[in-house]
Amino acid sequence: MSDDHVYMTLAEGHEDDTRWAYGTGFEDPLHGVDTTVPEGVDAGELAAQCVALADDALVSAQRLAEWVTRAPELEEEVALANIGLDLLGQAHLLYSRAGQTDGTGRDEDAFAYFREADDFRNVRLAELPRGDFAFAVVRLLALSAWRLAHFERLASHPDPVLAAVAAKGVKELTYHRQYAAEWAVRLGDGTDESRRRMRTALEQVAPYLEELHAAYDARDELTDVLRQVTEAAGLTVPVSRALPGSGRDGEHTEHLAPLLAELQSVARAHPEATW
Repeated sequence: MSDDHVYMTLAEGHEDDTRWAYGTGFEDPLHGVDTTVPEGVDAGELAAQCVALADDALVSAQRLAEWVTRAPELEEEVALANIGLDLLGQAHLLYSRAGQTDGTGRDEDAFAYFREADDFRNVRLAELPRGDFAFAVVRLLALSAWRLAHFERLASHPDPVLAAVAAKGVKELTYHRQYAAEWAVRLGDGTDESRRRMRTALEQVAPYLEELHAAYDARDELTDVLRQVTEAAGLTVPVSRALPGSGRDGEHTEHLAPLLAELQSVARAHPEATW
């Protein structure tokens, strides 16, 4: 089965193929943007929103980095690493904005490397263990479709900095979603083994979808993307009971702390170092 029609539908309205991680689009998205918090925008709420979105990106990027040397092909290793770089770029800008607006003046390193697990506000789907390639594909599909819908709305946010970050992120996330959609169809419509693994991956991701909706309601967009892709792959998204708790409230799985320990080890061993 060809998966071209899945791309064409998902990419509709996003013809601009500029992607920072692939060597283009290096212009500063915040160049000339007024960093003053606009009147009527609550600075504390803005900072909290930026931190949560940055945490999602940072933790997702760390999981994607685990595919370096482990991906099924060199091309996919490079692609996943570059998607992770896109997300790191988003986290950098969002943490910087949070530090500007929360009154602390913290930089992105302070947010990324010197907070404990229960201070992080990422959704729990991002922190689950690497799993196999099918799980990586399904997780990336769900997170990128959800985040893309959110960023499309944030591109018109009254805070010009957050709006600029979101507008840049829309281009990147459109590619992330397309990449995941292509592989989901290939694996679902592939061998018996790849199809079995895709079914298992969908079962593993499904309990965390409700948390995404609760963190930011993009139910219609996410459901539509998952429906299109799984139908093209000859699969379905299983109905699953939502798991209690929320990463947005600092309630995490046992997997986040070890991930952060690895991520933060160098910075904490050399807290005054610069590079």
